[in-house]
Amino acid sequence: MAISFDKALGIHEQAVNVRVQRAEILANNIANGDTPNYKARDIDFQSILQGVQDGQQPLKMARTDAGHSSGLVSPDFAAELMYRIPTQPSVDGNTVDVQEEMARYSKNAVDYQASFEFLNKKFKGLSNAIRGE
Repeated sequence: MAISFDKALGIHEQAVNVRVQRAEILANNIANGDTPNYKARDIDFQSILQGVQDGQQPLKMARTDAGHSSGLVSPDFAAELMYRIPTQPSVDGNTVDVQEEMARYSKNAVDYQASFEFLNKKFKGLSNAIRGE
């Protein structure tokens, strides 16, 4: 009987990938904390995860030209991002609150580690099953 990795790993593989993408977005916000008129962006992890469970492809990016980046700077990806509503807007139009972004980044890192541990345990369980332990 063949092992279906999609069924065996569950949602954890996609969760790790989305957490990595969110970390890049939050890091970009932190890096642009002093850039005038920069608008902080984020993704809604819960809705993306729900989409994955419903069979949708998370954060689908399309490259319309060979010169386009395959990373988060893809213009097609921008449609998936949401603007953050600032708690205290700055005079220069920047909506990044560096402390809040760092807190979100830290929480995302902890959540990433938890998702990674779940995935690691799934692989260990599959490995034990293959060895007959």
